[in-house]
Amino acid sequence: MPNQFSRTALQLGNDNMNKLHKARVAVFGIGGVGGYCVEALARTGVGAIDLFDDDRICLTNLNRQIIATQKTVGLYKTDVMRERIREINPNAEVGAHRIFYGPDTADAVDLSVYDYIADAVDTMTAKLELVCRANARGVPIISCMGAANKLDASAFEVADIHETSVCPMARIMRKELRNRGIEALKVVYSKEPAMTPFEDAAESCRYHCVCPPGVARNCLRRRQVPASNAFVPAVAGLIMAGEVIRDLIAERPVRVAERG
Repeated sequence: MPNQFSRTALQLGNDNMNKLHKARVAVFGIGGVGGYCVEALARTGVGAIDLFDDDRICLTNLNRQIIATQKTVGLYKTDVMRERIREINPNAEVGAHRIFYGPDTADAVDLSVYDYIADAVDTMTAKLELVCRANARGVPIISCMGAANKLDASAFEVADIHETSVCPMARIMRKELRNRGIEALKVVYSKEPAMTPFEDAAESCRYHCVCPPGVARNCLRRRQVPASNAFVPAVAGLIMAGEVIRDLIAERPVRVAERG
């Protein structure tokens, strides 16, 4: 009988759909990139998805985040995303973890239980901690580099971190990972030079923060409030999800520690 995954099964086959139904994926960062990544994983039939983010939906998220609407402003991103997944696939197992992943909280997360990890966080400290721990446990991971301050959604590429160029975040990651002895990491990145955001005091969150009360990491703490849009982060997230799906159904998924 047809179901919500019938069209995907026509493309991937039932054996691969069973692999996806049995897979457990963790997505760190449920924002402009991570939200679309989760959406695609859920709609493709991944059976268990764990969501990691401590942030609430802000009014300024409505321009790009799939879970952001007027009704969800102020709610926790993980809670809203969990309910969205359940509306797509009631049989999915969904974990919503209100946590800002980093060196201080990493011990509370057992990465070894996952078949794949998608990194969509936007801080370098968190990315490095996540990649290093995934590498140590042999868990495949894909990491998204900078998607803010860009306008060309067609410029994204998938590559090993040590084959990237132009992207400032990728440059720092290359250096830091090499210093840590990690020789390979699959990333989604863009060679498009980042634009400089317009500094409009009337529009800037730096002067008129609209984050819900209780948000610890609001825009006032940023050195620069990044510009973004509806299409660039979305494309990066969908590319990430596609890579996760392709690796999960591969005959022999390539573990991080085996790459290079």
